Amino acid sequence: MNFSKRIRVCALLGLFASFMTPYVWAQAADGDDFRVTLLGTGSPPPDMKRFGPSVLVQAGGQTLIFDCGRGVTQRLFQLKVKLGAANTLFLTHLHSDHVVGLPDLWLTGWLETPYAQRKGPFRVYGPAGTRNLAENLEKAFDWDIKTRIADQNLAKESVAIAATEIAEGVVYERDGVKVTAFEVNHGDLIKPAFGYRVDYGGRSVVMSGDTRFDENLIRHATGADLLIHEVAAVREELLKSPVFQVILAHHVKPEEAGVVFSRAKPKLAVYSHIVLLGTPQVPAVTEKEVIEMTRKTYGGPLLVGEDLMAFAVGRGGVSVRP
Repeated sequence: MNFSKRIRVCALLGLFASFMTPYVWAQAADGDDFRVTLLGTGSPPPDMKRFGPSVLVQAGGQTLIFDCGRGVTQRLFQLKVKLGAANTLFLTHLHSDHVVGLPDLWLTGWLETPYAQRKGPFRVYGPAGTRNLAENLEKAFDWDIKTRIADQNLAKESVAIAATEIAEGVVYERDGVKVTAFEVNHGDLIKPAFGYRVDYGGRSVVMSGDTRFDENLIRHATGADLLIHEVAAVREELLKSPVFQVILAHHVKPEEAGVVFSRAKPKLAVYSHIVLLGTPQVPAVTEKEVIEMTRKTYGGPLLVGEDLMAFAVGRGGVSVRP
């Protein structure tokens, strides 16, 4: 091979390597087979910064959604995750802010457009009442469903909702991915309410769901790599109002969450479903203040979650990914 030809071959190999190296690195990076993304970190207020509560777990080639608050489809679209691939949903409880995005994900994911294309039923796991929710959604959208089947020839089997009402224990296991539901205390009249633990490849993520301080949650979260926990804080002067008293009574305060983290000892604790209430006269507690309050009882790794914040759950630890 003459010199000029060798130069051309080397240049082509170099160009090929420049395209391939980032791809190979991304595939091989620790934790890329177990990724967790916060789709929504908010609560009922229609906040553009924090959409409704929802977590995306991608593990073992599966796409699992936990809770389906306002804006889930928009966040998945931003992530370039096909809505049709997000065909398995786990509900912690049936408060509206946790399920209001369900009709959008279910029906939009059924379409034949490139960003959707679900094949087979939309699977939903949740507490008692989940089946009733699914059946009545199908009734509510009966006109849309029948019209699209007739007009667009969409597959009837792919708009079905396969609803499963669960109890505490393992509720899903497939290709090495195990999902365990555990009961939490979200209030005397909100039963059952669940948190979830996902185990895959010797690693785990735990999502608290909505809860008060709960020993059962600590038991299931102990030793988890990533613990995603709700939090609520209200300034003392607002607690004179029954409205704020009721809200705070159903959630975990930062100091209490710190105790949970100290006892469960996750590799990383992250706040989501963030409830920081205020009025025009009394400003809401800030995120910085939430961290300061948590530090009274917990000194370990801690982040305040943001929408689209992603985590790689690796064998060497948990890292934040763009």
